[in-house]
Amino acid sequence: MCGIAGIIANNARNYQEELKRMTDSIAHRGPDSADFEFYENAALGHRRLSIIDLSDTGKQPMLSSTKNECIVLNGEIYGYQNIKAQYPEYPYRGTSDTEVILAMYQRKKENLIHDLPGMFAFAIWDNEKQELFCARDRFGEKPFFYAIGKNNEFIFASEIKAILASGLIQPKVNQEAISYYLQYGYVSTYHSIYENIYTLPPAHQLIWKNGKINISRYYSLPAKDRVLSLSDAKDEFIYLLKNAVQKQLIADVEVGSFLSGGLDSSSIVALVAEFLPRQTTISFGYDHEDSELKYAKEIADKYQTNHVEVHEKKEDLATSLLKISPFFDEPFADISFIPHFEICRNARKNLTVVLSGDVGDELFGGYNFYRVENQLRNHFSYKNIVAKFGLQLYQKLKPVSFITQKNLAHENILDFHQNFVRNSFNKEEKNALGITAAYEQPYSFTPDPHSLNDIMRVDLEGYVPGNMMVKSDRMAMANSLEVRTPFLDIDFAEFCIQLPEQLKLDNENDKIILREAMGSYWTETIRNRHKQGFGMSVKSWFEEENLISLSNDLLKNPNQKVFNYIDFKATQKFLNKDHKHWNLLQLALWAHNNQNVL
Repeated sequence: MCGIAGIIANNARNYQEELKRMTDSIAHRGPDSADFEFYENAALGHRRLSIIDLSDTGKQPMLSSTKNECIVLNGEIYGYQNIKAQYPEYPYRGTSDTEVILAMYQRKKENLIHDLPGMFAFAIWDNEKQELFCARDRFGEKPFFYAIGKNNEFIFASEIKAILASGLIQPKVNQEAISYYLQYGYVSTYHSIYENIYTLPPAHQLIWKNGKINISRYYSLPAKDRVLSLSDAKDEFIYLLKNAVQKQLIADVEVGSFLSGGLDSSSIVALVAEFLPRQTTISFGYDHEDSELKYAKEIADKYQTNHVEVHEKKEDLATSLLKISPFFDEPFADISFIPHFEICRNARKNLTVVLSGDVGDELFGGYNFYRVENQLRNHFSYKNIVAKFGLQLYQKLKPVSFITQKNLAHENILDFHQNFVRNSFNKEEKNALGITAAYEQPYSFTPDPHSLNDIMRVDLEGYVPGNMMVKSDRMAMANSLEVRTPFLDIDFAEFCIQLPEQLKLDNENDKIILREAMGSYWTETIRNRHKQGFGMSVKSWFEEENLISLSNDLLKNPNQKVFNYIDFKATQKFLNKDHKHWNLLQLALWAHNNQNVL
């Protein structure tokens, strides 16, 4: 896990100071070393967090055996030892996964990407072709940003702050990104908060040559479901997940596991126990009656882990927000990022690498709203009855907890999901704030608006890389910690994506396949659990005086930078100590943190 940066320009050695500023700005991503490599027209920089091949042969930027190619990589290539055996002609000098990509490139050039598993963002400079080849992993676990400088330089980095640190670009705020943020609480994975700084989307590659940029998608989610029985699915599920966990345990440092006591993280810990004699597990909990710590301890005791509990620290929220939010570079409203930062900070005291149970909900149907949507799906087909006989009669015929006139106004469950479940500010509210721009994220497939599996696919291409992986990457890297996500192993994830809906959930049950396959690995208490978050709400957070004080400073002063982008008077109507208030506070905090560049 590392931070990468580069400048492609004539006389690239003239950019040594700019490149050093870039890598210095992301030192938290790689505190172990900083190194650079210069060609006539390419300057590459790297910050290293040493995990595999701790010797100098693992350092980056890494030159190929011919010195014609040079790579900077952020991420991990899982199962790289098996890939390495397929390229025996390459004269390897070390044992790193980075060198394997160079071997692949020499034989396959850009086509290597189709055979590359793992989480990654990388750039390869081919000096003979005078070409830069860049790519980002399939699910957006690792970030990649780029921009065109004032002298037509091509600039890239792991984080936006590094591009800004180059001093080669004056950023311009992206109104479409603000619109998307207000609606969903995060910036789309297809653009950045600045209109002249771009993100390479997940599953895409980029080729720069002669000042021209070509971007293309190299991978799409499997769009069709398989026909599979539960018994056959269970066997394949366990086999693939064990493989995923085993591959992600490869490191030259200790690998631990996050353990919330939920079904997903408990499954990861249980399978790690088959490969490690004694693993370290880390749990975070707030000290209140709904804390998950007791569930996590059950699993820790069952598998005799070296268990670390992180209890809530009474540092005030305002102080936490001011300390943590600059690591995002963009407005970000997921309320769990503060506890996520804290568990990463504590994990880093003893570990460099941690496995996470993220993305189980999107793969196995774990969110409560998926079950609600499953119920609603049957009711949308009765819209003609509603039109004829009215809602009151319809409710008598088909009683369901979530039926209201507002919900039935949606066309289908996909419309309901996008514009109610995942929605914060609607179109009229954004217009009131002065945001008239709109943005609809593209998808690699055309969703069936009545399919729950397609709703989960939409979340895998939108919410997961735009929200979940951003939170995981930035909070972990803020603490120089690598987080790995076994559920996103390409073989396992593709299998789960294609499972029939009835193996994931029905009106009463969630995560059916996970419960059937992994139930024997859990305790009885865990088997009976349903999804639970960190247990704190936005409403309770706004009960803290320091947070209200920060909100007043940022949102009740018309001279604050945020009001260059949204209307001050309209904003006051949304300060009701709820999620909309929280979203506006994070937007204002982002503007405050970046006021020197805006």
